[in-house]
Amino acid sequence: MPKAQVTFEDIGVTVTVPAGTRLIEVSEQIGAGLTYGCREGECGTCMMKIVSGAENLANPSVLEDKVLKENYAGVKNRLACQAQVLGGVVVVRPG
Repeated sequence: MPKAQVTFEDIGVTVTVPAGTRLIEVSEQIGAGLTYGCREGECGTCMMKIVSGAENLANPSVLEDKVLKENYAGVKNRLACQAQVLGGVVVVRPG
């Protein structure tokens, strides 16, 4: 199974995860303390900034895209509960 590396820039932790893992799952595994109110992609509290490696994430779903637009998110923002790591290296931080 393909692997990916995810770095949480704010706490300086890098982990290797299986492809298909959602960023929120990585956050929970390492205790990154990411704030979230659901796990369904509807509220927007788990918005993260993709510092680098956005090309290594699955494209946003229709629902994620809708929530990002409703929250006036920047092009580098994704919802941790929805963003799936496909491989390679991804660096993220809250916000």
